[in-house]
Amino acid sequence: MMNTQRHPMLHQVLVCTFLSSVLFAAGGAAAQAQAAVNLRVYSSLTADDNSAHYIWFKRFQANIDSNAKLKDQIKLSYFPNGMLGKEADAIQQVRIGAINVMISGTSIWATLVPEISVLDLGYLFKNFDQVGNALDGPAGKTLSDLMLKKSNVVVLGYAYNLGARNIYTKKPIEKPEDLKNLKIRVLPVPNFIATINHMGAVAVPMPGGEVYSSLQMGVIDGLEHDSATVLANKYYEIAKNATLTQHIYNPIMIAMNNSSFQQIPEPLRPELLAAAKEATQYERRQSGLIEQKAVEQLKAQGMVFREIDRNYLRGEVKPVWDDFLAKYPQMKPVVDEINAAGSSAGAQ
Repeated sequence: MMNTQRHPMLHQVLVCTFLSSVLFAAGGAAAQAQAAVNLRVYSSLTADDNSAHYIWFKRFQANIDSNAKLKDQIKLSYFPNGMLGKEADAIQQVRIGAINVMISGTSIWATLVPEISVLDLGYLFKNFDQVGNALDGPAGKTLSDLMLKKSNVVVLGYAYNLGARNIYTKKPIEKPEDLKNLKIRVLPVPNFIATINHMGAVAVPMPGGEVYSSLQMGVIDGLEHDSATVLANKYYEIAKNATLTQHIYNPIMIAMNNSSFQQIPEPLRPELLAAAKEATQYERRQSGLIEQKAVEQLKAQGMVFREIDRNYLRGEVKPVWDDFLAKYPQMKPVVDEINAAGSSAGAQ
């Protein structure tokens, strides 16, 4: 009788133990599944050290891999060369979360957040120190808040392009007047186009793939870009004169879909932001070194670099600012903050 009474109790204990083990294992598996956040990272540029995007990404990946809290929790997949579509389409994918993170110039986001094109104004910045001071401060916070509100993205950082944008031409440019009526290729960005036109040249928007042949055939007289891009695309073979207009220092933005950011466990978010911040600081340092090296290599290829009266050109471009601020008066405080950041950066 005693044995028959014990068996039901023993059976009950065994069942409870088994169920507990199953639930514990299932709970552990679920926790692991939830913890592994996979992020698809988009770039339109190549995956090499000639790409400011890749320099930032590679450092961000290294920071995650070396962080014990993040390395098993965050998984990155990098898609360079526009593999996930054109930039104009990619920003929509980031907005809805189909792409988790996008590294790009700020200009492309103007279709969703027109105010961000303040960063495309000619002669807004005098050097990259001013860019960093402004975008790490109140101006950057205002723009990041707008990005979150209007396009549903968290800005992980503002990195630098690989140098200021200068003008490269077939014929020498000795003074601002020499720019008059020269056909200069620009990115199809409204404030880029307006800036070049107000500098006295004729802005010709065209895709990057058409620039070399257009230089050869005389469709354009030159282009505006950074030195590293001119070197990589061998534009120096035709346009051998560099004029240090330094008219635009627009930055790179690392934008993360807000819902994707919220999927990251809350205790890990500060770690992720710290990894991104350090990657941004690292990429900024590399930018200056790469620009300097590119300039030296271009000189070795026979390119001649010339200074120009940038203060004069700055005055010529001022109407572009006035038109923009008349349209977006809420950006006036941002412009004021950027000017103040120039003073603290020691801009000349």
